[in-house]
Amino acid sequence: MTQQVRGVIAPGRDEPVRVETITIPDPGPGEAVVRIQACGVCHTDLHYKQGGINDDFPFLLGHEAAGTVESIGEGVTDLAPGDFVILNWRAVCGQCRACLRGRPWYCFDTHNARQKMTLADGTELTPALGIGAFAEKTLVAAGQCTKVDPAASPAVAGLLGCGVMAGIGAAVNTGNVGRGDTVAVIGCGGVGDAAIVGSRLAGAARIIAVDVDDRKLAKATEVGATHTVNSRTADPVEAIRELTGGFGADVVIEAVGRPETYTQAFYARDLAGTVVLVGVPTPDMRLELPLLDVFGRGGSLKSSWYGDCLPSRDFPMLIDLHQQGRIDLGAFVTETIALDEVEQAFARMHEGDVLRSVVIL
Repeated sequence: MTQQVRGVIAPGRDEPVRVETITIPDPGPGEAVVRIQACGVCHTDLHYKQGGINDDFPFLLGHEAAGTVESIGEGVTDLAPGDFVILNWRAVCGQCRACLRGRPWYCFDTHNARQKMTLADGTELTPALGIGAFAEKTLVAAGQCTKVDPAASPAVAGLLGCGVMAGIGAAVNTGNVGRGDTVAVIGCGGVGDAAIVGSRLAGAARIIAVDVDDRKLAKATEVGATHTVNSRTADPVEAIRELTGGFGADVVIEAVGRPETYTQAFYARDLAGTVVLVGVPTPDMRLELPLLDVFGRGGSLKSSWYGDCLPSRDFPMLIDLHQQGRIDLGAFVTETIALDEVEQAFARMHEGDVLRSVVIL
């Protein structure tokens, strides 16, 4: 048995996306079909559309999603139809060396559904990050479904599936921000602002937001930044040092993914401080740093994969904190849109007009 639903397809490199009829197979062993309720428009989806990830077109876009389990396949024991879930793109295997050492957030064998969703003519689709949630329903591995409080708004909950979790996790999990720390965040889009929220949640005393756009700096202040630096008009390294008594920040989170901003992050940290790279670079980028500076400044240079999160641990916790009013995940939702408005949402993203557009189904 199969069913047909509507979904947003990227047909080829830099071609406009379009809504097509897609075919969803019944879930096989270890799989689940999820009825999507909301899905954020993430920059990674734009990368897929532009061919920046790979050339496995056509793509079924969308991955930052929440919805309700509709059906499950053989062997699935921890999900049931009707469960409200956030989708994640790193379903851990439980058997690799990272999982067996108690570090499943570094799992080396994450997996997705084995069956393929297709266009009506049988053309196989590549789901973005193994999810493909700009659709009325999608097929995923059961391990990609994390149950959370069903009272949470789907538009808010889905954002934990990627960008917001990446930013909060970069601060809390990867950066180990602690009480009284000074933190600088370079790049104040959705991920950078989430890192500010995470730093505030962890008890940072001073949070310095750095960006080239005053609109983004204003939003960063709303979500918890204590100081702002416009790096078009000021040297961010010098500004961060001035704001930290000449020392630099304990933790600097780079949420842009460029060599220039990473170099700024490296020199803007205190001796023995931590740099966290959560911005995603492109394959052609190269970094040059004097090795003596890497040695002499000490500390840690870390990359943050998905906020080093464990979805089964972190998603329910953050939803609970949101429901208690301790973090405002709703602040990341700039607008809600329909399925056929994704192309326009990409344009607004490119102009820097939104933190997140969220498709409501």
